[in-house]
Amino acid sequence: MPTNAACTATAGASLGGRFRQGRCEKEDDVSTTKAKTATAPGSRNDPAVAAFIAKLGGEGGVMLGAIRDTILEASPKIAEGIKWNCPSFRTSEYFATTNLNPKGGIRLILHTGAKARSHAQTGIAVDDPAGLLQWLAKDRAMVSFADVADVAAKRAALQAIIRKWLDLL
Repeated sequence: MPTNAACTATAGASLGGRFRQGRCEKEDDVSTTKAKTATAPGSRNDPAVAAFIAKLGGEGGVMLGAIRDTILEASPKIAEGIKWNCPSFRTSEYFATTNLNPKGGIRLILHTGAKARSHAQTGIAVDDPAGLLQWLAKDRAMVSFADVADVAAKRAALQAIIRKWLDLL
């Protein structure tokens, strides 16, 4: 199964890979990617994430880099890695995963990890005065970014949401 390193971030514009059903794909062999990430999975600054962003290039790469910086600056406890075929962020478990939108922009999915938790039934409460969160389930929300300027405009509000999200995990 192919893994990702670059995707199509805008309709009809290739950024070095292909986009299929919300997943990023690259022609590289899985073992090559695993070998790259095995040296530093989930480290504060994972070289695999930097390589992913560099391979993406263009405005998509700049936008993903800005989202990455925003998340990592929200807390020194946050680390990054490639999980679920895209750059993802964690403390003790993954809580946020990026998703390149084939129609343009990047989505950030905030979740409570891969394991079933009581939050899935009861829900979580996160202050969102800026209205950034689009709730996908009781324990999952999405923040959408159209371009680099949109990331900059949402930076402070997103960092506040991330800090609150981490408190709930």
